[in-house]
Amino acid sequence: MGEEVSNKTQPELHDHHVVVDSVPPLQEKESDKPDPSNENVASPSPPFQKVEDHPAGKDAEDSVSKDVMLARVLTEKRLALIKAWEESEKTKAENRAYKKHSSVELWEDSKKASIEAELKKIEENLERKKAECVEKMKNKVAEIHRLAEEKRACVDAQKSEEFLEVEETAAKFRSRGVTPRKFFACFSA
Repeated sequence: MGEEVSNKTQPELHDHHVVVDSVPPLQEKESDKPDPSNENVASPSPPFQKVEDHPAGKDAEDSVSKDVMLARVLTEKRLALIKAWEESEKTKAENRAYKKHSSVELWEDSKKASIEAELKKIEENLERKKAECVEKMKNKVAEIHRLAEEKRACVDAQKSEEFLEVEETAAKFRSRGVTPRKFFACFSA
């Protein structure tokens, strides 16, 4: 990746280098030009001496390599900043997701707790209603048992009365010496 970036930046630098090479040489001002009338006069040494091509080329290469290095450093810096921003954004997104997960868990827990409380309340109501129904049924059973005892007592009392009547009637029959007709109705002809 670093190679791609340096390859991208080098053509720009070559263009820059070409621009540097294509800069026109310094032109002398008209005031610096020697007078044509004084051409025969020996002129002093020119103020600018020609610099050797080799050191100038080396400076150009050094400046180009410095430019390449500077471009590479800037590219790496930019990429590092982008990577740091990306990591920061990912961390922020992760934190937001964690907060949302936490809020969803809290919501779920609160809803579960409210449902469990409602279920417990319903169970308590059902237990209370069951206890009430059991009590009602026990009361009904007790009432039925009481009524049955009363009916048994009535039956026993009626049986006792019938026994007394039969004994009185039998005593009358004995005292009179008469036999009962109802009892032998099937024998009478």
